[in-house]
Amino acid sequence: MSQIKLFESKQIRSVWNETDQKWYFSVQDVVELLTDAADVKDYIKKMKKRDAELSSNWGTICPLVEMKAADGKKRKVQAANAKGLLRIIQSIPSPKAEPFKRWLAQVGSDRLDEIENPELATQRTRELYKAKGYSDDWIEKRMRTIAIREELTDEWKSRGVKEQIEYSILTAEISKATFGITPTEYKKVKGLKSQNLRDHMTDLELIFSMLGEASTTEIVKSKNPKGFPQNKIVAQQGGAIAGNARKHLEAKTGKKVVTSNNYLPETKKNKELKDSK
Repeated sequence: MSQIKLFESKQIRSVWNETDQKWYFSVQDVVELLTDAADVKDYIKKMKKRDAELSSNWGTICPLVEMKAADGKKRKVQAANAKGLLRIIQSIPSPKAEPFKRWLAQVGSDRLDEIENPELATQRTRELYKAKGYSDDWIEKRMRTIAIREELTDEWKSRGVKEQIEYSILTAEISKATFGITPTEYKKVKGLKSQNLRDHMTDLELIFSMLGEASTTEIVKSKNPKGFPQNKIVAQQGGAIAGNARKHLEAKTGKKVVTSNNYLPETKKNKELKDSK
């Protein structure tokens, strides 16, 4: 999506939703920009008539979200997250929508390739991190955190833990025991919003994150907890192992493991300017 500038346009109203941790974009603004329609509401009506499947799921794809109007007042407007927005764009027969459609086709092709050869997904992930400027050493640690995380979630799944909501709670428990703060609090420390927290961790932060989740996995395998309540206790135990190791290191070095350092472009640019002086 780096070459598609639609979401960066000042003409598109957007708002961050803390509940599901996603950006929501004004559907009317997007359609107007892509079609240059004189009557956007009428265009959307006709689009929904053309696409019955889209119309039947419109309420789910486009919930009402409060955004600032042209007069400065906040009103509820139809909005969609990136996934929903791309679904809507599929139904827009406009030259301006073609880059999105080509991108969707490419993504679909890539995913089919990865089903046939799972190693391609790992290779693409490494290439993406490399393109963003991460060092090879950091990438290796990050890839390892992904593998450890997948192993842990597989263990949770096989023991009756429900995905997403309960995974998030258990992850927060490990984080609190490991670092003393939840992932949400951690992101605030680093000045992050929609970004992936682990993509902005230092080497040490990644290492302790791995230790907390790897320890939890080993205890899960050993104690075989069933359901969410029992796994919550184990998550706290696994995180405590990493937390104790963190505290011991901090006592020896006099430095905190958790830092505000991140890999945001502005931060890297400022650091480069500072280093060049």
